[in-house]
Amino acid sequence: MDILHLIDRLEELFNDSRPIWFTHSVVMDEDRLLDLIDQMRVAIPEEIKKSQQLLSQKDRMLAQAQEEANRTIALAREKADKVVDKDPITQAAQVRADQIIAQTRQECDQIKRDADDYVLKTLQDMQIEIDKISNQVKNGIVTIESTSKNPDSTK
Repeated sequence: MDILHLIDRLEELFNDSRPIWFTHSVVMDEDRLLDLIDQMRVAIPEEIKKSQQLLSQKDRMLAQAQEEANRTIALAREKADKVVDKDPITQAAQVRADQIIAQTRQECDQIKRDADDYVLKTLQDMQIEIDKISNQVKNGIVTIESTSKNPDSTK
């Protein structure tokens, strides 16, 4: 039985009741009132079960709709990516990007070789200078040693 119908019957029972003079109380048919309360006790849990079932169905439907929307979005993205990949402008841009990367790698390799050559040349020049200075130091030492052994040779 519909809970709203039972509430209407309760209101009807109240309206049919007799008022007690000089109070806000009424006299109601006890059997009818208790029967109505029993019917409400039975109907209310049924109504709650129905509403819970409806909420569960709604949640399930929302989850399914969300899942379907996610699948649709994923498919659309896939198709868009494929269309972009097949586009001649995209393909030409990819070819040009590959050329730029290859050219940049070649230039980078050349710069590394040039830097290595420069460092090698600089180190070789430093080695020559160090050898010259080392020879000058040795000659100075030999000269000082020979003059200190032969003090007369300087005079």
